[in-house]
Amino acid sequence: MTAATVTPPPETATTPQPKVWTEADLLAMPDDGVRRWIIKGQLREQPSEYPEVKMTVRNRHHSKIMSLVAAAITVWIRTQPQPRGEVYCGEAGVRLPGSNATVGVDVAYAPAAVVATQDDDKTTMLAGLPALIVEILSPNVTLEQLDEKVDTYLEAGVPTVWVIHPTRRTVTVHRPKHEPELFNVTHTLPAISQMPGFTPAVLELFE
Repeated sequence: MTAATVTPPPETATTPQPKVWTEADLLAMPDDGVRRWIIKGQLREQPSEYPEVKMTVRNRHHSKIMSLVAAAITVWIRTQPQPRGEVYCGEAGVRLPGSNATVGVDVAYAPAAVVATQDDDKTTMLAGLPALIVEILSPNVTLEQLDEKVDTYLEAGVPTVWVIHPTRRTVTVHRPKHEPELFNVTHTLPAISQMPGFTPAVLELFE
């Protein structure tokens, strides 16, 4: 009696799983002029506007608006009772809770309650939910990248996101479960629940 030949089952090809990026991975990357952030555990990159310069740089128009936004928030903060929140700018690192996202933002305001929970011995990132995140458009940002970042902020629970268009001198206000609203230099921006009394004129952010 001849033993039956058993044919082994065909090997099943396995699809390599994408790397899940962490805050530690992000902080270990070189400062080579490329903006990087993590969305849902995946690395996103935005090439430098100045490839020949191996450091993070900004054009002066972008930097001017960033400083004016930060200044407007700072003036408002100084009218508030202690304890106060803090404003961060210049590609400030923010780790959004519950979203597996670590992002660099142009400007962010963190309420006093969030500031009080920071542990500077563990990370230089802001860990927590800002009340306001501001993104300033730059020439090499894509609409897809911008939409993904704004969606990530809103899904994480950031109550207000401003997207500033430097050349058109407009601010688009995004809020969870609301349609985006566009404001120009003839308008005053709407109130933010965690920033009582902060309703700057759009013009202040450009001049």
